[in-house]
Amino acid sequence: MDSIWYKILGAVVSFIVAFIVGMTYMGLSRKITARVQNRKGPPFYQNFIDAMKLYSKSTAIHHGVMQHFGPAFIMVSSVMTLMIVPVLNDGRWFPNLNFQGDLIFLLYIMVFGPLGMALGAGQTGNPNSAIGVTRGLSQMVGFEIPWVMALVALMVQFRTTSIVDLMDVQAQSGTWLMFTSPFAFIAAILAMLGMFRYSPFDIVGAPTELASGPMSENGGKYLFTMMSSGSVFAFAKLTLYVDLFMGGADNLIVLVLKTFAIYLIPMLYGVVSPRYRTEQAIRYFWGWPTFFGLMAILYAVFF
Repeated sequence: MDSIWYKILGAVVSFIVAFIVGMTYMGLSRKITARVQNRKGPPFYQNFIDAMKLYSKSTAIHHGVMQHFGPAFIMVSSVMTLMIVPVLNDGRWFPNLNFQGDLIFLLYIMVFGPLGMALGAGQTGNPNSAIGVTRGLSQMVGFEIPWVMALVALMVQFRTTSIVDLMDVQAQSGTWLMFTSPFAFIAAILAMLGMFRYSPFDIVGAPTELASGPMSENGGKYLFTMMSSGSVFAFAKLTLYVDLFMGGADNLIVLVLKTFAIYLIPMLYGVVSPRYRTEQAIRYFWGWPTFFGLMAILYAVFF
């Protein structure tokens, strides 16, 4: 069971599950948004059709080496995040690369993709790409602060940087960390609104303003790679939230139910929210989310 081939098989299966679940969630998001707006909307499997169509196409637009590396950076970041995050509690069917310092490592690897994509989009010379990258990096500075504060609060309170250790704490106590560390949970959820980039934090792509921003000069297999990495990254982030604050999951059915419940928060919030400007988004994250992050750290230190 501990052979290298078994671990490779688990990694491949984890990626396939993440791709399917992430793409399905994105499709359901389009469907639910349409129903809220009194439209029929596309079928939930439309994203799979779009992905196959994009993969079958090629592009003749080449702006240099970094344009090729941009989508690759995003995919590497997504896959590495997925490999570190425990998918199921026992890890029997989905072995991962979990280790004692994985939370600190995740803080670095989760920003690796956006920074790499910024370099790739910047080389295209498209002003929409440059503006989108500037907005994205500015917004990332905003939501990273409460997100990091929430994780630091958990590390201080339970004296560990391991996701598995935090899952074991919840299993032994029988209480989810969303109840034992409420301020950290609130700060992390508010930061998550920016991570998924739904309205009002969709200032990076903003199709009506920037023609999708950093993705403006990417099509065909490039856009397929970015679309696939986005679905995998979404699944990895949702699974991380479930592991940290909701005790993880013993099987895929429970995992899907928990991750979809969390996914509904940014998705439904975006349905009823108009788009912020960049300074408004940063001001938001440096307001209540940062306040709750600070409260989480104080709660961990003194209680």
